[in-house]
Amino acid sequence: MDSHGKTHQKEQQDDVISPKPVTLSKYSNRVELKTLLERSDGGARLAGKRVVIGGWVKSSRAVKKDSPPPPPPPPSSVTVPPPSTSKSNVSCTEIIQSKMSIFRKLFDVLSGGGKTTYPIFDKPEVTGGQKATSPPEYIIYFLISDGSSVCSLQVVVDSTMSSIPATQLMSLGTCIVAEGVLRQPLAASTKHVIELEAEKLLHVGTVDPEKYPLSKKQLPLHLLRDFSHFRPRTTTVGSVTRVHSALTLASHTFFQSNGFQYVQVPVITTTGFGEMFRVTTLSGDETDVKEEKKHDGISIDTVKAAIKEKSRLIDQLKRSDSNREAVVAAVHDLKKTTDLAAELEKKQKPKAVTLIKPDVSKDFFGCDTYLTVSGRLHLESYASALGKVYTFGPRFRADKIDNARHLAEMWNVEAEIAFSELDGAMDCADEFFKFLCKYLLETRHEDMKFISKRVDKTVTTRLGTTASNSLLRFSYTEAITFLQKATTRTFETKPKWGVALTEEHLSYLTDEICKGAVIIIHSYPKEVKPFYTRLNDDKKTVAAFDLVVPKVGVVISGCQNEERFEILDARIKELGSISREKYEWYLDLRRHGTVKHSGISLRMEHMLLFATGLPDIKDAVPFPRSWGKANN
Repeated sequence: MDSHGKTHQKEQQDDVISPKPVTLSKYSNRVELKTLLERSDGGARLAGKRVVIGGWVKSSRAVKKDSPPPPPPPPSSVTVPPPSTSKSNVSCTEIIQSKMSIFRKLFDVLSGGGKTTYPIFDKPEVTGGQKATSPPEYIIYFLISDGSSVCSLQVVVDSTMSSIPATQLMSLGTCIVAEGVLRQPLAASTKHVIELEAEKLLHVGTVDPEKYPLSKKQLPLHLLRDFSHFRPRTTTVGSVTRVHSALTLASHTFFQSNGFQYVQVPVITTTGFGEMFRVTTLSGDETDVKEEKKHDGISIDTVKAAIKEKSRLIDQLKRSDSNREAVVAAVHDLKKTTDLAAELEKKQKPKAVTLIKPDVSKDFFGCDTYLTVSGRLHLESYASALGKVYTFGPRFRADKIDNARHLAEMWNVEAEIAFSELDGAMDCADEFFKFLCKYLLETRHEDMKFISKRVDKTVTTRLGTTASNSLLRFSYTEAITFLQKATTRTFETKPKWGVALTEEHLSYLTDEICKGAVIIIHSYPKEVKPFYTRLNDDKKTVAAFDLVVPKVGVVISGCQNEERFEILDARIKELGSISREKYEWYLDLRRHGTVKHSGISLRMEHMLLFATGLPDIKDAVPFPRSWGKANN
């Protein structure tokens, strides 16, 4: 058994020996469903406890009071059996019920209950159709989720508890706060170990089923993006969000436990590279624009005025009983003028506009500023004083790309280590990545189990294997050699030394050459990596690396930074496109007390893709921003 399995088993054993008490959610007068349902016994030993729960309706069903409870749904998820009981404690009624499931289903159909299912997006059903109002003799069975767990709690409510019509009460998405007593289900069930028999409804937040998007049908992930404000209520997005939260906490845990200091770096910067978003407070009216109008001799406005006047003249001639020849002549003249206007409009040249660069001295900061693409440069200044530092924040790229691996706004975990060289940075990336994989398996057990069932069945195995195995390391030159030897694959970008490795190159290396392993590629050509990367002794390659995972690509990038002033200064001049003046502060770090140092940058959304198996990065963030799209 692997380590995460042992940890989970130990928690179950501890819970059996000494059951955890029911505790209120901090800052609210309710109990989180996670504390009830994620116990080793599924919450069975809590029967008889009075609690207040709150959540949103995932599915619902109404049956008559004199009908048996709705039969359990088909066993489509992991079953948590209730604790065993002795025969002396089993009543005759329970024995009969456990042996007569067919009759129960028949009774339920005859009484109007029908078949019960609990899909995520099913519309609630009431006997007689949606338009019928449940009479007082109905019992409603809800499945409630409060977002704390992938599990849902069955809540049994008498329809007389609320003045709200049962059909409205049962609508998917309705928020319910209920007080009652936990009990084991009256009928034998392989799905629900514990349920809440509600005695009071403390709050009901209704929805309009005609307008609430999640009540229509089971929507695929790409359609849910149009409803970013509602999609976290779905089980899949809820699980992904909890995994995302765990990765964030794990990142802070790893660096704090390894002696790193947390530092906040600016989002607005004067330095950077690549396509960047400009930050300005100047409106279009404040920019200097010079317009040059082209004239073609005769003004089109003059001709249009003549047409208007000639039309008025024709009307006068017609009203004054003028002879027919005068009217015909006037009409002919109007036609000629109209034709002239059409010809002028056709030949008219557009206005030539000359844009003059805005005066940045009038801007908010008094200089050109941008949204940052990386925090590592600023982080270096603190590494030069505190030794080991890290940060976590948004990074922005203005590339006009719309694909499954790119967003305009993504979050990076970045670290800088003084007195460290390339091998140290690769070791840090290796241990950090494995720590994240192990942390998810140990702390998000139920979510990972659900994701492996609904999204990617190989995800838990992949994370476990990665956490326990060594990562393969080889150079860029070796990678090109592997690609050039490929006889069964034709690449869109021919692999030759000096080209940047593309997505198809990396996919072939991880999937075909390394058979699904996570790899680290190092020692890239200097032309494909940032200018601040340390130049190797061969003068052709730099001390940079990428940690590459199957199906996703690069998750962590890193490098040893150039600490030698003369070489860094020469690299800036060599590129030419970088303003040396803007990097004087960065060069100062080499002028005064320079030190060898290295760092890494983890792309959080790409890590989440690897951890969940999601196919599109837009489903890995709450509110994705990409080229042409910024909903909410």
